[in-house]
Amino acid sequence: MEMEKLVEEIMRLKEERNAIIMAHNYQLPEIQDIADFLGDSLELARKAVDIEADVIAFAGVDFMAETAKILNPEKTVLLPTRRATCAMANMLRPEHIIELKKRYPEAPVVLYVNTTAETKALADVTVTSANAVKIVEKLDSDVIIFGPDKNLGSYVARQTGKKVIPVPEHGHCYVHRKFTLEDVERARKLYPKAKLMVHPECEPEVQEQADVIVSTGGMIRRAKEWDEWVVFTEREMVYRLSKLYPNIRFHPAREDATCIGMKAITLNHIYESLRDMKYEVEVPAEIAERARKAIERMLEMS
Repeated sequence: MEMEKLVEEIMRLKEERNAIIMAHNYQLPEIQDIADFLGDSLELARKAVDIEADVIAFAGVDFMAETAKILNPEKTVLLPTRRATCAMANMLRPEHIIELKKRYPEAPVVLYVNTTAETKALADVTVTSANAVKIVEKLDSDVIIFGPDKNLGSYVARQTGKKVIPVPEHGHCYVHRKFTLEDVERARKLYPKAKLMVHPECEPEVQEQADVIVSTGGMIRRAKEWDEWVVFTEREMVYRLSKLYPNIRFHPAREDATCIGMKAITLNHIYESLRDMKYEVEVPAEIAERARKAIERMLEMS
């Protein structure tokens, strides 16, 4: 089906199903263009709380769709393809958390929202890259169990002065781990007038070279402060920023900084998902209830 016709059919099905499309900043441009809500994990979690539609088609990875379902148990949440998963979220298993809690019984468990529902159910509070520092600062304990992204954990430790115990030990995002000091050097040579905005999932030595260290939501807020940027995160963020600020220049730090899970979703998947009401996201009630407390605490604290 031609793209124009496909978009037309998606719009028709949206109306028919009383559905909305939520999409993450890393989605393909054509999906960003048809989304009702577009944002980072925190923005999408907030928006998921007060949605009036009956159906949420979630153009993101599986843990995000789970979060939307946890916050909207009465709504139908669809993940357009089961291939849309997050390698980093899958690195953290419940047993990793249970084992560390035996060693640090007083330490609160702070989990990045990039985690499965069953691990969120073991968290005291969830965080995103946008609010992790603020939330950890508010916790009474000076020792925090933090997972699954080690680089975000080390950033939080530097910013708060607290001891951060990573769980698992080497959790990471393979996309952000691609960025190196050579990429920084190349960016400075190619775009001498540009500033570097770097996501806190990047390696610490890359963060140290940044002009600003920010989440994708932070990139949107800070972009207007300068007229040219090199963007150290998933490459599709450049599309989002360029649409928002057409008079500012944005360059991807690497063209191959691509999240396979995010790119697994196509317009055709969204069309088929709304047409056939697949694949419906389900979270067991007991897990959902415990995970919801950790997510709601994040929303309250941020």
